[in-house]
Amino acid sequence: MSEEHFKNVISHCKEYGFVFPSSEIYDGLAAVYDYGQNGVELKKNIREYWWKSMVQLHENIVGIDASIFMAPKVWKASGHVDGFSDPMIDNKDSKKRYRADVLIEEYQEKYRVKNKKEIDKAKARFGDAFDEAQFVATNPNIARNNATIAEIDAKLKDGLESGQLDKVRDLIIELGIACPLSGSKNWTDVRQFNLMYSTQMSATDGESQIYLRPETAQGIFVNYLNVQKTGRMKIPFGIAQTGKAFRNEIVARQFIFRMREFEQMEMQFFIKPGTQKEWYEHWKNERMNWHLSLGIDAKKYRFHDHVKLAHYADAALDIEYEFPFGFKEVEGIHSRTDFDLSRHQEFSKKKMQYFDTEINQHYIPYVIETSIGLDRMFLLILSNSYEEETINKEDGTTDSRVVLHLPAKIAPNKLAILPLTKKDGLPEIAKALMDDCKKSFHCFYEEKDAIGKRYRRQDAIGTPFCVTIDHQTKEDGTVTVRHRDSMTQERIPMDKVKSMVLEAIS
Repeated sequence: MSEEHFKNVISHCKEYGFVFPSSEIYDGLAAVYDYGQNGVELKKNIREYWWKSMVQLHENIVGIDASIFMAPKVWKASGHVDGFSDPMIDNKDSKKRYRADVLIEEYQEKYRVKNKKEIDKAKARFGDAFDEAQFVATNPNIARNNATIAEIDAKLKDGLESGQLDKVRDLIIELGIACPLSGSKNWTDVRQFNLMYSTQMSATDGESQIYLRPETAQGIFVNYLNVQKTGRMKIPFGIAQTGKAFRNEIVARQFIFRMREFEQMEMQFFIKPGTQKEWYEHWKNERMNWHLSLGIDAKKYRFHDHVKLAHYADAALDIEYEFPFGFKEVEGIHSRTDFDLSRHQEFSKKKMQYFDTEINQHYIPYVIETSIGLDRMFLLILSNSYEEETINKEDGTTDSRVVLHLPAKIAPNKLAILPLTKKDGLPEIAKALMDDCKKSFHCFYEEKDAIGKRYRRQDAIGTPFCVTIDHQTKEDGTVTVRHRDSMTQERIPMDKVKSMVLEAIS
């Protein structure tokens, strides 16, 4: 994929009702977007697919919906008031601001790309006999590249963890990193910027300052006792939540990849201290399997261990996807230790301890967190599904179409019902089928334009099945089903349409 592919995805989103710039008639609002009629359905379906995988399929995971507004002490206890910031650096010539650590990580990515090229060349040369693990372990070029990456990691970690941000700037200068826009290496000092939005609950200025939550996790932690007691939950157990979070992103870019208002889907899994390593590995694999269950190529994903751990974590990694603009984080897995519950116990004076009857002991549970950005997952699905396809016709000519190969289970519309003409009773038959199916899944009805044009529109929004009601339907009760991906057509009884779609999306 390329930047051009990404531009096409963005244009497609706007043209077909997936995503619109917020307040567009007033020239928009930076890094804020609205979801259109097709986008809101796709987003809802992704959210529900995640929710079912977490809550419905796990007997020991329940859900909550915490409020966006919480007591200010919550954010003091969590460390956000004092330490929720990003290291930012400005280019003096372009006047653009960047995350200093991201600039360095993008520089490192060049060496990972070199490694991939070495591996791909070797695969092409040796074919089925190729042993990738042995090649990676013995190839001197890959060894050199990995050593360079490790050296940069160590220097970056030292600068960030020690708080000596001048070391981070020195590293940028040492590596010769230039501004992507101007090509200039004229950098300012690195500074920390707090990302939280504050507001007032009182009409009086300066009173009752609160924050728009920068993460949804704390809503789970402050409700831990309520859920544990009312649900009679026994460790290990999890609490899942989806909801909006807000961050004052200094650098918001790449369409909906990084926004100031976004939605998270996360689960906090409460465990016995000392078991965090095995549960960390469990959820690492469990979450990757969820991504692959959507039919996405495993080669598009990778794990990326954190160089600098958050103040609450003893282990952390990202699940990254290869977007058109490179590998970027989609989901984070964190071993949060007992930091959050201990801090809330300290600040609230409420006991957060759990009595484990199996060992006859009280302890504050440790936590494994899985947190996925819904908006990023939405963008991932669209980037992965978008294709500009050339079609070879029977007469030797070619045609083209734009198609979204969305997994049927999350497509905005599962079925498009298309009467061939607007007369002869065909719309009435089509609407009867619509009435039968719409109670079970989302359908789309259209009777305008030639049937070929209607097929193309449904391809563009990712509808997996189109059903055409024609004059033969009146004779024998059969309809034409057109499959999006293959464009093949088959004749089936109309009363079998509903069960066919239900089987495909189950």
